[in-house]
Amino acid sequence: MSDTSQPKPAEKPDSKPSGDEPPPAKKMGKLPLIILAVVVVVLLIVASWYFFSTRNLVSTDDAQVDGDAVTMQAKVSGYVTELDVTDNEKVKAGQLLFRIDPRDYIATRDQQKGALAQAQAQEANARANLEMMRVTAPAKLVAAKAQIASTAATRDYAASDLERQTSVDRRSTSQQSIDQASENLRTAKANLANNQAQAKQADVVPQTIDQAKAQVDEAVAQVVQARAQLATAELNVGYTEIRAPQDGWITQRNIQRGSYVTAGQSAFSLVAPVFWVTANFKENQLKRMRLGDRVKLKIDAYPKLRLEGHVDSIQMGTGSKFSAFPAENATGNFVKIVQRVPVKIVIDKGLDPSHPLPLGLSVDPSVDVQ
Repeated sequence: MSDTSQPKPAEKPDSKPSGDEPPPAKKMGKLPLIILAVVVVVLLIVASWYFFSTRNLVSTDDAQVDGDAVTMQAKVSGYVTELDVTDNEKVKAGQLLFRIDPRDYIATRDQQKGALAQAQAQEANARANLEMMRVTAPAKLVAAKAQIASTAATRDYAASDLERQTSVDRRSTSQQSIDQASENLRTAKANLANNQAQAKQADVVPQTIDQAKAQVDEAVAQVVQARAQLATAELNVGYTEIRAPQDGWITQRNIQRGSYVTAGQSAFSLVAPVFWVTANFKENQLKRMRLGDRVKLKIDAYPKLRLEGHVDSIQMGTGSKFSAFPAENATGNFVKIVQRVPVKIVIDKGLDPSHPLPLGLSVDPSVDVQ
């Protein structure tokens, strides 16, 4: 019997790897390598550009807008009767800000005017008295000397008469005549002594004139004093009107109409329209910084505002040196701390009137030290 069974087909080899054999590695394409290389090149270009564009820039975030702020103070005391400004108002130089009740100071001024007029009258009287003394003092001396001569002659005549009365025969005269002659002599001697005393008193002509001159000098000094007091009173009247010394903005107003202010009391501050930036750079950032270096400024309050300026000056002392309690490195343990130095940066251009710069705004300056 023939074998009718067909032959079995050959078995195909199993394409699945056995568990013991590793899967074949897939080949990496060229595109990822190209992308990686491009990214690396771009990063290197960006890093190089950033390095070369910033290596000459010195910046800090410790900076703020600065400017002049004048404290307006009252120089006299009184009630505020007029207030012509309000908060944050812009004023012009010479503009009236507020007025203090002037009536007390006007009364004092008028009183000083009267005192000056009185002192001037006393000066005129003293000058007239000096001129009179220059004439009368020598005249009194001359008159006193003439009286001495007259009374001396009367005394000599009385002495001769008494001698004549006593030398003749007693029968040719009387006792009454002798007594009368004796009395006349005594009277003449007394008058002569009196006139001599008056002559001594009148013989001080230089001293009398000097005394009159001293009275004139005293009167002149009183006039000067009265005039100075009047000037002070007039100044006090003027101080009742407080005017703006310069253009600026009113800030920190501390008074109201009807408030009582005292001399030296702060009324408000006046911020001048001149601004700059005070940047506190680290001490190791000043190595290449020079006066006049260009600066770019970014204001945190106005991100789109770009300002340009230059380094105006560098403070001759660190911020800590001028603090209320400066460090004493000579005592205790020393720890080195990097100091900061204030640098004044003047704004040259870029200011926008629609973007005010209040003092203290944060600024990011970048100084080109190339």
